Amino acid sequence: MSKPLMAKATAVWLVDNTTLTFRQVAEFCGMHELEVQGIADGDVATGVKGFDPVGNNQLDAIEIDRAQADPMYRMKIKFIASAVGEEKRRGPRYTPLSKRQDRPASILWLVKFHPELSDGAIGKLVGTTKPTIQAIRERTHWNINNITPIDPVALGLCRQSELDTAVQAAARKRAADGVVMSDDERRKLVSTEQSLGMGTEGKMASGLEQFMRDDKTKPADKPSDFSDAESFFNLPQSDEDDDEDEDDRVRR
Repeated sequence: MSKPLMAKATAVWLVDNTTLTFRQVAEFCGMHELEVQGIADGDVATGVKGFDPVGNNQLDAIEIDRAQADPMYRMKIKFIASAVGEEKRRGPRYTPLSKRQDRPASILWLVKFHPELSDGAIGKLVGTTKPTIQAIRERTHWNINNITPIDPVALGLCRQSELDTAVQAAARKRAADGVVMSDDERRKLVSTEQSLGMGTEGKMASGLEQFMRDDKTKPADKPSDFSDAESFFNLPQSDEDDDEDEDDRVRR
């Protein structure tokens, strides 16, 4: 483990029972130095009971003695083989209450644009359950008609790097299973960094660019040649001139 169990309660005990500096306590408990100073001033962790790291087999007493003798010494947490891996997050991702209503929209986006992702991968990305994902896949969700697919990165439910990693892992798994992906699915596997670094080749031209290209390819209209006097005076007549000539003929 990188920091002790019940870090704040451990910091309270160290502040009350040792002469360690705020920095030493902060580095050992994984806290900020000002937060430890707030504990000493009584502004932080009010009412928190101290947790003895020595009595709970997380720290050797000799480490405290060395740290009190040398302010620059950094205490090392006691290695406990049974606690290895306990700091890793387990279960689905925690989603704040203010963003939980956005999860169905992000699930629908992932199901629509990344069908290669498994239910477990989607659950880890947006912090939801498999029954909810399955209901949206089968369009049996109670509010499916009002859900609009929205990118989970835009909603703040996950980072772009996490989405890219999950998509690439799903692609590798499908390749190992012998599943052939379509060209559209391959384009979706391009990461953000790769897409930003792409040139203009292969991209669809905008409407203005296409108009300019078409205009350049059109043959230029040949200007009328009026160098000859006869051709100059034999200009095409307009409709009004034709009407006047017809009136003259009637009068005659």
